[in-house]
Amino acid sequence: MIYFINFGMPAHKSGIEHAQLKRLKLFEHYKEPCCLIVRDWDQTLHMTAHQSGVKDEQLLSMFDHFQEARYVTPKQVSVWDLDFGLKNLSISEQEEQTRYLVTRANGRLVARVNYNKALAKQVVSVELFDGYGNLYRVDLYDSRGFCSLRQWYTPDNKIGSEEWLTPTGRTVLRTFYKFDLQHSLIKTGWILREVDQKVHVFDTLDQLFEYFLNVVNENGENIFILDRSLLADGALLRLKRPAYTVMHLHNSQAGDAQDPLHSIVNNNYEYALANLDRYSAVVSATERQTKDVIARFHPQTKCYTIPVGVVPDATLDAPHILETERTFGKVIAVARIAPEKQLDDLIKAIALVKKEVPEVTLDLYGYADPSNNYAEKRMLVELISRLGLTEVVRFKGYTADLAPVLDHAQLFGLTSRMEGFNLAIMEALSHGVVGVTYDVNYGPNDIVIDQENGAIVPYGDHQTLATMMIKFFKDQTKLQQLSLGAYSSSKRYSSANVWQAWQTLLTDAKKYFAQGVVR
Repeated sequence: MIYFINFGMPAHKSGIEHAQLKRLKLFEHYKEPCCLIVRDWDQTLHMTAHQSGVKDEQLLSMFDHFQEARYVTPKQVSVWDLDFGLKNLSISEQEEQTRYLVTRANGRLVARVNYNKALAKQVVSVELFDGYGNLYRVDLYDSRGFCSLRQWYTPDNKIGSEEWLTPTGRTVLRTFYKFDLQHSLIKTGWILREVDQKVHVFDTLDQLFEYFLNVVNENGENIFILDRSLLADGALLRLKRPAYTVMHLHNSQAGDAQDPLHSIVNNNYEYALANLDRYSAVVSATERQTKDVIARFHPQTKCYTIPVGVVPDATLDAPHILETERTFGKVIAVARIAPEKQLDDLIKAIALVKKEVPEVTLDLYGYADPSNNYAEKRMLVELISRLGLTEVVRFKGYTADLAPVLDHAQLFGLTSRMEGFNLAIMEALSHGVVGVTYDVNYGPNDIVIDQENGAIVPYGDHQTLATMMIKFFKDQTKLQQLSLGAYSSSKRYSSANVWQAWQTLLTDAKKYFAQGVVR
């Protein structure tokens, strides 16, 4: 079996989750069995996975496995289905807080039952209180309708321990909260009781996950593709049975992507890069990155270039939308509102464009990084106000379906500090949107071909970025030519072409197993 390793499949996805989803669909199309391995517990995992088109048989959660909950028939659980072990209780609803209050005859609070209004008031969690009004336990419900995680509280209102249950209510996994050297509460002492009643104790979640990967690989000869290095970069090198292990680079291997051969190593890949030859293979999304990895680290293990993006045949075959049918002056960007995306540069460029093209607008699609109380978005909002662009630049939030947006936009702007590929600009080009990007590693300066499907300007030069936008808006004939180039160049990322790249790696993996040479 082929496994893709990640922490989860959240509703708000990063480029890595989108890449995995495209890969799952690609492998499914070519009838190559594969599965997404998920490390972290998430009560909505199956709901968000299903919404993304992931079937239960394509999803292997570590917690599901130990909780005997990989395949569970969903059921509706309401407040009326709960048993609080007491008689003569009253239940009242607080609709604005989306919860019910359960009280004794004397008015004392027994429980707060929180529900999901959008799911017919399905129970999400139950907060339980003792006879003195102290919170002592919180039950968290899986979206499929069973109590999955139980949190026990200490007298000072902190989580003291947690336990995970099977759908039938049997506790299989426990962990405890203790103070570390910095006096911060951390989870420690993971205790696993398996079906055969064997008990295992682990100090950390990483150790538990390593044990789980060995359970998955019990019979050996699986292919593991690690999409988030820190989840299992060491664990994959310590598997007890033969496996083909793939380190997938989704970002720059260097801290400064513009100086890949000399700058400090990206700390997310530090362990992996120091142990490259212990993996079976290394995958980069662009040939430029593959060459830089080889030039700097001289790995003996084989390096592959496989795009993380796939443009569906339906998109490639769709009718082309002419510039006359698009919204004149419409620029879009699809990115997390985070410092490394340098959206302030793009906003400054738009301010310059507006002086020459008054109709210009910029729509920003993506969720805001919550770091430092959403500091980056607050900075951008202030900048937009200071530049007088409040009617020009709009935050559109996270959007799952961008196709209608792309079919109306004229330009896609990208000013990131570094990238691993950038699915968004690939998808934009496949809809005929012209790309205007900094010369940034890796991806944008390969996906965009200067003056063929867009423009590449010197890194950090937002004035030249603005100049190119103005040039294109004022020359709609040129813009139409570039749009046609965008459509045409997207064929590089067709299902057939990307699958051929994967076939090379999968064929080599089979040879490794046949020869008994597996790292």
